[in-house]
Amino acid sequence: MQVISFATNTNLQHYNGEGNCSQLPNCSNLTGVPGLSYLSQMMAVQFLQFTSAATGISVAIAMIRGFIVHSKDLGNFYVDFTRSLTRILLPLCFVASLIFVGLGVPQTLTGYQSITHTVEGATQTILVGPVASLVSIMQLGTNGGGYFGANSAYPLQNPNPASNIFQIFLMLLIPTSLCFVFGQLIGKKRESRPILWGAYALFALDLLIAFTPSFPVVGPGMEVRFGGFFSVFWTVVTTAVTTGSVNTSLSSVNPLVILSAFNGMLIQATPGGKGVGVMYMVMFIVLTVFIVGLMSGRTPEYLGMKITARDVKLVMIAFLVHPVIILIPTVLAFSTGAASAIGVGTNSVGFTQIFYEFTSAAANNGSDFLGASANTPFFNVSTGIVMLLGRFAPIGLLLALGGSMINRKRLTTNVGVRTDSFLFSIVIVGSILVLVLLTFFPFLALGPIREFFQGRVNGF
Repeated sequence: MQVISFATNTNLQHYNGEGNCSQLPNCSNLTGVPGLSYLSQMMAVQFLQFTSAATGISVAIAMIRGFIVHSKDLGNFYVDFTRSLTRILLPLCFVASLIFVGLGVPQTLTGYQSITHTVEGATQTILVGPVASLVSIMQLGTNGGGYFGANSAYPLQNPNPASNIFQIFLMLLIPTSLCFVFGQLIGKKRESRPILWGAYALFALDLLIAFTPSFPVVGPGMEVRFGGFFSVFWTVVTTAVTTGSVNTSLSSVNPLVILSAFNGMLIQATPGGKGVGVMYMVMFIVLTVFIVGLMSGRTPEYLGMKITARDVKLVMIAFLVHPVIILIPTVLAFSTGAASAIGVGTNSVGFTQIFYEFTSAAANNGSDFLGASANTPFFNVSTGIVMLLGRFAPIGLLLALGGSMINRKRLTTNVGVRTDSFLFSIVIVGSILVLVLLTFFPFLALGPIREFFQGRVNGF
């Protein structure tokens, strides 16, 4: 399950990264779920974090090629993959790692450090390792799997507000940049506007929900070195770009923050993960163009290409993949007793935790409430299947959409809807919200929305 998790850019962790104690002399005195050695962190985890991130960028570029005039094919995956690694990820991660070291994040191959002169006179073990290099690709590649079990809430992975802000910047960098890449590659830079405006309008809506002033922002699990604002802002960002890293306990934030997190994972285009986010936005654009064309009586077309029935079928199947792979295992978790076996109740809190687990897996996000308690056969197998389908089924369908656009006849005049205007961006946002709400609102009402109103009734 963990290999699938890192290979699909999900980084859902049912283990504690620092649980391994092979570097310590008193290993038998430590308890907890076994973790990973330095070699495993570098050669297994970081390797897959680089390759999964490069895969996302490569498939996005391939899909965009289908919309380029006179494009003959979707390109060569190996070439795009190699360029993504050597020209984008490796150079940026090298620079980011140096910055993290300067901000206080450790980068060493020496063993864990034992401090014997604490205030209480006891021996304390300081967990170190090649942390800075992992954090750089973890955030830049929107992976989210941290070196420590507490992820970026751990002081040595995210020591101060400066490192916190820099990690947020890394998470947003590539997904935002790819919005501009779309317009650059197709030769119509104005077409990047609805993608960027729509994505960040939805992101702003998530922030508005999360920062609703009528409810306490965070609970006791907040990291005091970040404060309430950056704890909630991080949670919105990490789900908006499907990174999944956390700097506070999800159990401590209020239900509206969790609702905002659900919105980011269910839409996946706010602005979404690197590569996949822009693919989903193009998917929503094609669907919106088709709907608006039918409503206005005009021929549905995008970038001068008519939208066919096959195109609509592809985007609708791609959209419906996630509801199926999220809702079915959520129901199975309760009906088979797998949820109650790990202490999850059937109230709104328990439903939110299980629903969030599979939503995070399907969206390749990786954040969760359950943590190592979900290290059971049911959750390992079910989330593994969900992660595979959630990653590669939509990618395959959207690549097919890009491939169907190749050599398609271009209209010389625009007979459809103008797709580079601010008005069209508003229509896209409305279409996305209607689609997502119609699909998932009943389940959100059973989870975070119900929990919010229960808290209001009880005076919390």
